[in-house]
Amino acid sequence: MFRRNLFAASLATATLPVIGRGARGQSTGAQAPATPTPAAPGAAAASTGAARRTHALSLLGEPKLPADFPHWAWVNPDAPKGGEFVRTALGSFDSFNPFILRGTPAVGITLLFETLLMDSADEASTAYAHLAAVVEVAADNSWAAFELRPEARWHDGRPVTAEDAAWSFATLREKGHPRYRNYWGDIEGATAENERRVVFRFRNPGNRELPLIIGQMPVLPKHWWEGRDFAQPGLELPLGSGPYKVGRFEAGRSMVLQRVPDYWGRDLPTMRGLQNFDTQRFEYYRDATVAFEGFKAGQLDFRQENIARSWATQYDFPAVARGLVKRDELHHEIPAGMQAFIMNLRRPVFADRRTREALGLVFDFEWMNANLFYNSYTRTNSYFANSELASSGVPQGRELEILQPFRDKLPPALFTQAFKLPTTDGSGNNRDNARRALDLLREAGWVIKDRQMVDRNGQPLRFEILLADSTYERVALPYVQSLTRLGVQATVRTVDAAQYQVRTDNFDFDMTIDLFGQSLSPGNEQRDFWGSEAAKQPGSRNTIGISDPVVDALVELVINAPNREELVTRTHALDRVLLWNFFVVPNWYSSTFRIAWWDKFGRPPRNPHYNIGIEGWWIDPAREKALSEARRSPT
Repeated sequence: MFRRNLFAASLATATLPVIGRGARGQSTGAQAPATPTPAAPGAAAASTGAARRTHALSLLGEPKLPADFPHWAWVNPDAPKGGEFVRTALGSFDSFNPFILRGTPAVGITLLFETLLMDSADEASTAYAHLAAVVEVAADNSWAAFELRPEARWHDGRPVTAEDAAWSFATLREKGHPRYRNYWGDIEGATAENERRVVFRFRNPGNRELPLIIGQMPVLPKHWWEGRDFAQPGLELPLGSGPYKVGRFEAGRSMVLQRVPDYWGRDLPTMRGLQNFDTQRFEYYRDATVAFEGFKAGQLDFRQENIARSWATQYDFPAVARGLVKRDELHHEIPAGMQAFIMNLRRPVFADRRTREALGLVFDFEWMNANLFYNSYTRTNSYFANSELASSGVPQGRELEILQPFRDKLPPALFTQAFKLPTTDGSGNNRDNARRALDLLREAGWVIKDRQMVDRNGQPLRFEILLADSTYERVALPYVQSLTRLGVQATVRTVDAAQYQVRTDNFDFDMTIDLFGQSLSPGNEQRDFWGSEAAKQPGSRNTIGISDPVVDALVELVINAPNREELVTRTHALDRVLLWNFFVVPNWYSSTFRIAWWDKFGRPPRNPHYNIGIEGWWIDPAREKALSEARRSPT
């Protein structure tokens, strides 16, 4: 299941289309919510046989909260409304359509749109009724139906209908970002049975997460899009049904979202205590360093710090010393996934597995962690790091049984050796790994000529590392130096966010840094990460370009796992095959969020397990007044 990964080492890259957003949260009200009453077991709908009606879906067991839960357990349901929250965004924007490949959508624009279900930020792989009041799932998992809340309204006052939902599915799959087609590959179609009931039918009933992932679908207004070209980016103010609408904006520079005062969902249990700001203003900066200066100057209210050195050395400015800016480190339980230098397999230079392994051997993480990161990171040793889904040791038992049919297509060492990343003593002396790398390069057909690594035709081993943020140059440049010692000609090029998005969407790069976020329930999104079809589609998440029948087969096994135990085992097998192919040079991860903010906010009593929980913050009038007075007073 797709969940936007928010761990502290995440990259500031292009905005992803709305597929799964985690617990986005929305505004509240005072009246008690109208909660659905699940029908008795055995209720029939859309086809013969028993069906289950429920208020929530979970891939890991039963949802923790009952149908009549009043609000999320971690929020303050009485949080006051009001004030402005000023946030940062990097790069620029030229579109209010976040659902297509073209254009650069404005950060925060997805707050205008609702999904059928809302992911819980406190439970893994669990979502609760939101735009839909009830979800009904066939006993054989061949279909799922969603019954929309009768009070749901677009911002123009018209009701949100099942026809809107069915149209949204068809349009997103046909004209939306290619990721939708990959993610929804096993969904046959959608039908509006009446004004409020939409039914999705599945090609593959064995794909047990389909009801949950289609619940993440944003529902869009069919009537508003009639006469407009959905596939075109643009800055026409969109129509939504969420807690905010666009107030004012300056193209590419800033956007203000205004809370909808008569928002239909303010009393829902998925809303209470959330999205409490009257306005949210997104200010764009071309450079992360300048954005930090803007935060220090009080032009921005909040900052998530992704750079360990900055966290350790740069938060000594006067506002911190005076207590006007607060800092915190929040532990989270999000699987780390894989952040790495990735190699574009579409480039011939990376075709040989031995070459790829050699390039990883000279990446000295221990030296970087000690000298650049203040020993604050852990090396990523799995595509599913920081979770029970990470493989270890050698394959045994059921996992070995799964891998056995592919033995002749896999490296022999996969079956006899535990996968281990190269390590060093952190001194900067990486000679042993460099020798191993040279041996591998020679085996792959490379030779040293005039201190340059070349192939049998005299063509150099040369590639460019593409970056979207100059901050990562301090990691890439030492890596380049290590590669240079091997005779490898590597260069670094940093471009602006818009150019980076265009180039990576079209796979126009040699090597870059990418992040493949994971949840505790991997599934359909794995096709988009590693599938052969996705490798051919511009804009897919298969930026590496993996096109391997063994990986394809294992991805399908993961998607169709019949139970949790089998899912974990099949994911171990997939992880092991990905690791032993050396597609990437793994980076690092952190199990904490580092956050700083100007002291004008109230916060819930705790943060949720799988998110920062910023959507539950509010403006504290007393703190805001005290902050304003302190800013006017001399230091």
